[in-house]
Amino acid sequence: MGSASIYLGLMSGTSIDSIDVAAVEFTRDTPSLLGTHSHPIPDSLKQQILNLCLPGSDSVQLNCETDNRLGELFAEAALALMSSLNIQAEQVAAIGSHGQTVRHSPPGAERLAFSQQIGDPTIIAARTGCPVVADFRRADMALGGHGAPLVPAFHQQLFSKPEKNRVILNIGGIANITLLAANGDCSGYDTGPGNILLDSWCQLQLGTAYDHNGDWGAGGTVNGSLLNKLKSHPFFALPAPKSTGREDFNLAWLKSQILEFDLPAEDIQATTMQLTAESIADQVNNLGVPISEVYVCGGGVFNSGLMKLLADAMPDSSLSSTSQLGLDPNWVEACAFAWLAKRRIEKKPGNLPAVTGASREAILGGLYLP
Repeated sequence: MGSASIYLGLMSGTSIDSIDVAAVEFTRDTPSLLGTHSHPIPDSLKQQILNLCLPGSDSVQLNCETDNRLGELFAEAALALMSSLNIQAEQVAAIGSHGQTVRHSPPGAERLAFSQQIGDPTIIAARTGCPVVADFRRADMALGGHGAPLVPAFHQQLFSKPEKNRVILNIGGIANITLLAANGDCSGYDTGPGNILLDSWCQLQLGTAYDHNGDWGAGGTVNGSLLNKLKSHPFFALPAPKSTGREDFNLAWLKSQILEFDLPAEDIQATTMQLTAESIADQVNNLGVPISEVYVCGGGVFNSGLMKLLADAMPDSSLSSTSQLGLDPNWVEACAFAWLAKRRIEKKPGNLPAVTGASREAILGGLYLP
C-alpha cells in the first residue's frame, strides 16, 4: 500500500440499517477492494433520522444534533475499518462520504429542488485525520439535475461491455437501474421502491428488520386490486430522468393505500413485493433495446422471493448478482463513493447529465481537510 493511495467510501442508504465502509485502491479507475466494514446505527439515532425524514416532525435543533451524531458515527465506522486493515491516515487520499439523506426534493413543476444529506464531514475529517469529500449532490442540482442517482457513472466505468446491453439494478431502500448500452451510452434513474416498503411492513407486523429470503411475502397472495392502486402512484408515470425517496414511498403512504382492503398481513407483503418487482421490470422491459443481462446489487439481491419475481417478469434477460462481475453486491455503492471521492480529488466530473438531467458535467462534492 503506497502513501495516500487508498480511498474509503462511506454509505448509509434509505433503509438506515447500517453504515457501509469500503477501503479501495484503484488501478486507473478499476477498484481493488481491500476490506469492508458494516457499522450499526443505534436505534435512538435511527429514530432521529426517521423523524427528520418526515415533514412536520423536523426542527433545526434536531437536524443539527443528528448531523453531529452521525458525523461521529461515520468517523467511528471509518476508523474501525482503518484499524482492522492497519491503514494509517497518511495512506488515505480521501474518504468519500455520501452521508444520510433526510430530505430529497427533485426538480418538479411545483416545488423547489433540494437534497440534504447529513453526517458532518468536518467531524469525520477531524476524527480520522483524512481529507473528506462530501455533499455530492448539490453541484449537480445547481445545474438543474436531480443529484441522483450518482452511482451509474461508476457502473459505466466498471461494468460496461461492448456488444452487450446490460442493466445494473441496485435494490436498496429505493431501486434504480443503470442501462449500459452496447454502443457505450449510459442512462439510469430510480424506478421506485426497493426494500423500503417491504422492510417497513415487516418491522410493523413481525418486529423483524426484514423479511428473510422474502419467505413471509412468498407465503402470501398478491391482491390485484391493491397492486393496481399502488401502481397508480404518480411517480411511476414520470419520464426519466427521475429520482425518489422516503418522501414518496413510506409506511404512512402504504397504510393510506390499504385502508379499504381487509387483507391478511402476508398478502399485503406479497403485493408490495410484486409492486417492487413489476415497477423495476416495467422499466427494464421498456428501455427500447433488448437487455441480455441484468446484474443486481444492494440488499434486495438476497431476497430470493423478490429475485424469482424479477426473473419471471424479465424472461428475456439473464438475472445474476454483480459478484459475477467481480464486485460483491453489498459493497458496490460504498466503492462508488470511494471512486467519486477520487474523481473530486483529481478534479474530474462525477455526474452523468444523461442520468441526472443536469445541463452539463460537474465536479461533485466539497473537500474538507483535517
